[in-house]
Amino acid sequence: MKGTLTAFRSHPASVRLLMVNQFTINLGFYMLMPYLAAHLSGSLGLAAWVVGLVLGVRNFSQQGMFLIGGTLADRLGYKPMIVAGMLLRVVGFAALGLVGSVPALLAASAATGLAGALFNPATRAYLAADAGERRVEAFALFNVFYQAGILLGPLVGVVLTGVDFRLTCLTAAGVFAALSLVQLRLLPARRAGGGEPAAGGATAAGGATASGRGYGQGTVRAQWRTVLTNRPFLLFSAAMTGSYVLSFQVYLALPLEIRRLGGDGDFTGAATATLFAVSGLSTVLFQTRVTAWCRARMSPGTALARGVLVMGGAFVPLVLATAVTVPEDGPGRWALAAGPPVLAALLLAVGTMIAYPFEMDTVVRLSGDRLVATHYGLYNTVCGIGITLGNLLTGAALDAARSAGLSALPWLSLLALGVLCGAAVLALHRGGRLAPPAAAERTEPATA
Repeated sequence: MKGTLTAFRSHPASVRLLMVNQFTINLGFYMLMPYLAAHLSGSLGLAAWVVGLVLGVRNFSQQGMFLIGGTLADRLGYKPMIVAGMLLRVVGFAALGLVGSVPALLAASAATGLAGALFNPATRAYLAADAGERRVEAFALFNVFYQAGILLGPLVGVVLTGVDFRLTCLTAAGVFAALSLVQLRLLPARRAGGGEPAAGGATAAGGATASGRGYGQGTVRAQWRTVLTNRPFLLFSAAMTGSYVLSFQVYLALPLEIRRLGGDGDFTGAATATLFAVSGLSTVLFQTRVTAWCRARMSPGTALARGVLVMGGAFVPLVLATAVTVPEDGPGRWALAAGPPVLAALLLAVGTMIAYPFEMDTVVRLSGDRLVATHYGLYNTVCGIGITLGNLLTGAALDAARSAGLSALPWLSLLALGVLCGAAVLALHRGGRLAPPAAAERTEPATA
């Protein structure tokens, strides 16, 4: 932990601020969102399908608008999008605690999702720009702060929600309001492609700097054409989508497996909490060490492929557990219910620790340092669509496994997905597709 703090202090002030921001963003988000469904169905008495609709609108508005958020960040600058997203989430979170009608709840949910679409691509692009050659290390630290917020947020939320869910919502809104003020006061303005231009610096038509790498970068159509014709980037996005499906199983398949064997009650709640704690704490404690070890021993492409393969291998303990006869009750059943899922969560965290910093760096390299936020926006959208489809298929596999008595089916499917995606990333690396574009491509003039 001391090494993590030392590495944190060695980065520029803007990078440190972005890391603390991400911790606080996740603190505010996760103190509220895990308890929203219970509030909607319990306190407000909404039907289950309405609860699902409200939660789905938030996810759709965020995943579907990432490309827009990234595009605006590259055109208008990173700081305005970060501040706008913070302010929009203040409104959305406050409204979730104060309104009761379905249309108002849908609007509030959409606002919270859109807020994330505005500040997420901008934050990552800003971090990549100011970290410079230390991007991989910076993204490793960023993930530490990210996971720390996820760990602490629900603990704060359960205390506040025990008093009143409205208090939770208003506290979360207050967190984002404070963050907005901090950004306005302390975060330097940062434009895409190289910071603030000199006063009076010439710009090309459409708002781009004369170098063709900066602010504005032509029309929106030109921005999107640049990203959508970046074939190596699109192939990489498709290959990495499976890793997001795998990592999401900490929230879907693994808790369901604990509940299937452990039943309802205190044991299942404690085992599920352990699952989340193991995933988050391992990242907080070991992310920077894992990244340093990988950087010293393997290329970025190799680290990416191995990280995804480890994530696929996380489901091997669950495959093996299906060969064991489940005891009727007692410690043996509890061990089988909790042990393999918790071990899977730990291996998923290890795989993510290996891959994530190199993954974020690869997006920047494949963009050629042009339209970085737009690339991040499209990348998040592609992965978000993949998560949705992957979760539908995983849910179908879980149902099929129960009805057909094929308990290994979902775990074998997820293992195969990890192997397939890991092999795809490795093939892209060995084929030279993960190398940055040629210099000539990076310096072409902006489109008017």
